Amino acid sequence: MMLRLIFGLSVIAGPVLADQHPEAGRVLSIGGAVTEIVHVLGQQDRLVARDSTSSFPPSVEALPDVGYIRALSAEGVLSVEPDLILAEEGAGPPEVVALLRDSGIPYETIPGGTDADGLAAKIEAVAEALGVPEAASEPVAKLRADLQAAAEVAQRQDPARVMFILSVQGGRIMASGTGTEADAMINLAGAINAIDAFEGYKPVTDEAILAAAPDVILMMLRGEASASHGAPDDQLFSLPALAPTPAARDGRVIRMDGLYLLGFGPRTGKAARDLHDAIYGEAHGRD
Repeated sequence: MMLRLIFGLSVIAGPVLADQHPEAGRVLSIGGAVTEIVHVLGQQDRLVARDSTSSFPPSVEALPDVGYIRALSAEGVLSVEPDLILAEEGAGPPEVVALLRDSGIPYETIPGGTDADGLAAKIEAVAEALGVPEAASEPVAKLRADLQAAAEVAQRQDPARVMFILSVQGGRIMASGTGTEADAMINLAGAINAIDAFEGYKPVTDEAILAAAPDVILMMLRGEASASHGAPDDQLFSLPALAPTPAARDGRVIRMDGLYLLGFGPRTGKAARDLHDAIYGEAHGRD
């Protein structure tokens, strides 16, 4: 099942087409994975701005920030005077994207994907848009090798049940069901999503959490722990829904950088392996 998930058909049907813009010298990247890809392609000197989800490599934080990927403003984007916009699928709101497309500035949508083919297509689409399609070969080969290495260790006879918590607010837990980036990453790491009764991210009842009986809680690391997002372990496991779970009994909480964990960019294979090692308490010497 794991190999089928990773190496099966991508969510992208057919070849990804993008116009080439080799002359573009003022590129705005919207989406953390897109920004990372521009760097692995060696085209970072063309970047003039980024969105707030773009924080890796750390040097990009010196660039102007045009706002959150799903809450862009046309004024903010146009203020950095880009001559090419590379936007991850899902950027918005739609009315702002429509205005940007009508502005005359080339706007290329980079497809999403959570398996090897989809992630390769994402890298290839950015390379195509930048007019350097040949630069995609090495990053794609490395990505596939990393995913293969992750897949080889991800085969487990007794996979752990992992519950991804997006937020905790007022004692209400927002968790990941199926069909999300978190669900995909849990599977890539050789574990099972403990919450499989719904799709997307939704509030979960105490009864549903007790029935799910997670072995491990997975959360995004968001700087200092806060009650709204990254509640400290003792507060987390004091919640009535979590206190009786195997995760609480064993004190199993894994916190990882959100972009690294769920960005689904060039580092996805390594992120899957790191999550696997954190879940199963394994460590391996590797680059």
